[in-house]
Amino acid sequence: MTEDSSRHAEKMAKKKAARDKIMATKTGEKGLIVVHTGKGKGKSTAAFGMIFRCIAHGMPCGVVQFIKGGMSTGERDLILRSFSDICQFHTMGEGFTWETQDRDRDVEMAQAAWQKAKELIRDPANRMVLLDEINIALRYDYIDVTEVVEFLKTEKPEMTHVVLTGRNASDTLIEAADLVTEMELVKHPFRSGIKAQIGVEY
Repeated sequence: MTEDSSRHAEKMAKKKAARDKIMATKTGEKGLIVVHTGKGKGKSTAAFGMIFRCIAHGMPCGVVQFIKGGMSTGERDLILRSFSDICQFHTMGEGFTWETQDRDRDVEMAQAAWQKAKELIRDPANRMVLLDEINIALRYDYIDVTEVVEFLKTEKPEMTHVVLTGRNASDTLIEAADLVTEMELVKHPFRSGIKAQIGVEY
């Protein structure tokens, strides 16, 4: 072993010992409130990655889409085709707000989605429930954020994870969450005239 290799091995051994010491103190488990927000791409994509992890581990889970309409997406098609026995999937919205242009209808649909979300979350068999684009519904006051946070604090089963996605997550929700990730937009092909593409956006 060269001197550089020996020095590297010694450094990594110290790092591993320090890491192991830290990890030994992390023994708790709980159902998490997870928020994916920010202007960058990847909020729903990351959340669906978590849903597929649950599916792979045989953990019952559920998805409620608050804003996105009936357009076919890879995640929904795969879950409905192959995993509907373990993952309930409900697309409750009728499209983005600028497409529907009907606030009363948007509020009605968002409220229906929230009722379905509560039903899924209350069922302790579901280990994870994804509330896709709920932050948009909260931002436009289709649903009361105080009600959502209070429900998650008081009625969510102890070991159920709830993932909430969408831009502009409210400070109230962020404060209540256990894990918050903000996707930062650095560069996006849309700005160069590239449309949403299958396999990337949907």
